[in-house]
Amino acid sequence: QVQLVESGGGLVQPGGSLRLSCTISGRTASFYPMGWFRQAPGKAREFVAGADWTGTTTDYADSVKGRFTVSRNKAAATITLQMGALKAEDTAVYYCIAAPSSGSYRSPAFWGQGTQVTVSS
Repeated sequence: QVQLVESGGGLVQPGGSLRLSCTISGRTASFYPMGWFRQAPGKAREFVAGADWTGTTTDYADSVKGRFTVSRNKAAATITLQMGALKAEDTAVYYCIAAPSSGSYRSPAFWGQGTQVTVSS
């Protein structure tokens, strides 16, 4: 059984930085593509960033390119999202996600419980 446990999140001022982390557990789960989605109030969930199991291939939504960085630590079975130059429109619940080895982080099969990120002065 695959489980995703997130940490990080909170309140930050516009222009600030925040880091989210997620640990995956489950047999062979460290080989899964992983990433992050988010859902703002009244909006649909949207893809934010993803990485293959090596962390070599990464992908970002246009809205966060140049501001967010995703990285993998395979040994620790974790994925981290470093968020910078945060804007009010980044306010959302952020979800850690994973897909089976043959799948894509853009079509996740597994979801974490979500963590709130609020950007406000």
